[in-house]
Amino acid sequence: MSVYNPESVRDVAESLGIPHVAEEVCRTLAQDVEYRIHAIIQEATKFMRHAKRTTLRVSDIDHALRALNVEPVYGFAAHNPIKYREAPIAAGQPPLYYVEDEEIEFEKLMQMPLPKVPREVAYTAHWLAVEGVQPAIPQNPAPQEVATQEETEAATTEVKPLVKHVLSKELLLYFERISKALLDEDNETMRQAALASLRSDPGLHQLLPYIIQFIAEKVTHNLRNLFVLETMMRVAAAVLENANLFVEPYIHGLIPSLLTCIVAKKLGSGTDDHYSLRDLAASILGALCDRFGESFTSLKPRVTKTLLRAFLDNKKPLTTQYGAIRGLTRMGPEVVRVLVLPNTKIYELVLQPELKEGKEEAKKCLEALQEAIETIAEEQVGQVAIPDDVRDVLNERVGVLLTDYVLAKQDDRLVRVLLST
Repeated sequence: MSVYNPESVRDVAESLGIPHVAEEVCRTLAQDVEYRIHAIIQEATKFMRHAKRTTLRVSDIDHALRALNVEPVYGFAAHNPIKYREAPIAAGQPPLYYVEDEEIEFEKLMQMPLPKVPREVAYTAHWLAVEGVQPAIPQNPAPQEVATQEETEAATTEVKPLVKHVLSKELLLYFERISKALLDEDNETMRQAALASLRSDPGLHQLLPYIIQFIAEKVTHNLRNLFVLETMMRVAAAVLENANLFVEPYIHGLIPSLLTCIVAKKLGSGTDDHYSLRDLAASILGALCDRFGESFTSLKPRVTKTLLRAFLDNKKPLTTQYGAIRGLTRMGPEVVRVLVLPNTKIYELVLQPELKEGKEEAKKCLEALQEAIETIAEEQVGQVAIPDDVRDVLNERVGVLLTDYVLAKQDDRLVRVLLST
């Protein structure tokens, strides 16, 4: 028997002005609500047991909501449990309960004595410590009381050993087989099968922290192995694509691996094409920020700040700057318009000497900048007039290199967008 039935979902929908809701939708939402309720109560029970209580309190629910990254219930908890009474309804109908209100007699209330007038609020100042020594004044606790309290707390403290996360033999065998298949460079079929399993298998939630740790370890110790790095990025993408996994608690462990594959100084050997790896990691990072940016409001600003710092640091190699440009591009057109475009003219001073020497890294950085400004071409702007000296205006705003590229495309919409920024 379900705790939250579909009829309740339909009642809530009708109260919100949604008259017609399909039965399948109601049933799916009811199952999801029931799952959320179970998760919250299970988490709240942990706080109750940690406090050595047998009664679940409202404060336990609030702590559980905060732990699950859910907005807590606003209000205050009552000292006494709330009493519910069953309402008399027709036979055959589901039971209906309401909060029992306490009846108060006005005559008795009027005859009650008024409470005492509280003392006037006043503030006094005293020294907590003078040169590291606590003065012996009435406002401070006596040294004997502090020593007794420390001894009591030390005597009642019980240190328990950490509980190990136990996995079933099946999951351990699955993780071992998956790890072996992913790192087998000669067996493409097994590797694709392993990625497909990670992308769709619903029973991997217990393995999720081990998979994230596996990605981090392989990325950290295999910066010269492009095959391993690219495989780990595809594993990260597969985990994020799995709709059955709750990955929110683990995304902060995944971001360092993604950033490493984007802005690392050197990836793979000298002959490997590391640019495709940086593009792949940047696209995964952009998708991750788009998906979880609303849940974690500081996620996208922190990632953007890291990428912008790598882009503007002229001491960083061009490979790092290329990855930073790709990453900022995946953050969206607004990031390109606000953070990348205002710095292209200054960045041109770093890029031009390298281009004159014919360095491949500089050409890649220029191509990345050109593709970045293409992302803002679809923005809606008003009727911006294109002046006769448009080349001089664009040179002043985005630099000579990007101006030549934009004017060569003969895209008036892109020109208007750049003039309006």
